[in-house]
Amino acid sequence: MPQKRLILSSPLLEIMISRLCQQLIENHQDFSNSAVMGLQPRGIYFAERIIAELRQRTGQHIPLGYLDATFYRDDFRRRESPLVPNKTNVPFLIEGKKVILIDDVLASGRMVRAALDAMTAFGRPKAVELMVLIDRRYNRELPIGPDYAGMKVSTVESQRVQVEWKEQGFEADHIWLVD
Repeated sequence: MPQKRLILSSPLLEIMISRLCQQLIENHQDFSNSAVMGLQPRGIYFAERIIAELRQRTGQHIPLGYLDATFYRDDFRRRESPLVPNKTNVPFLIEGKKVILIDDVLASGRMVRAALDAMTAFGRPKAVELMVLIDRRYNRELPIGPDYAGMKVSTVESQRVQVEWKEQGFEADHIWLVD
């Protein structure tokens, strides 16, 4: 049976989201040329939390999209069971925008690489920044790192980080390290 160790829960999670939003405000200022893309499946919950706080603090409407990179993964055809895609919903062009790509956990970097490929279907952004809730150090397979990270967690290959959001039906927000 897997062992679970709690890494983070509320209210520290809310403080972390607030800190990340403050960094975004400092770097993007009025967000007039910015957009947020949550990476399916769990990055969308984090992106929605970030957007809600940014709108509350700034009063700005910041475009939010959901990006699925399933068919852009380099292991797409190498799996024994077929991957099930999630919904992509990007109701705006990203051409010339500063895009903040948001995911819950950064591990190998392969999903982010796939997302960058998938993003090109919606235009060529001026810049892409990566925000993750958890940066799993020591698991990178590609030279990809976050511009904004809630927390860095040292893990070994056999461990995984499990993020549970209330929006998914969990009783409370929790982030676990699972052995």
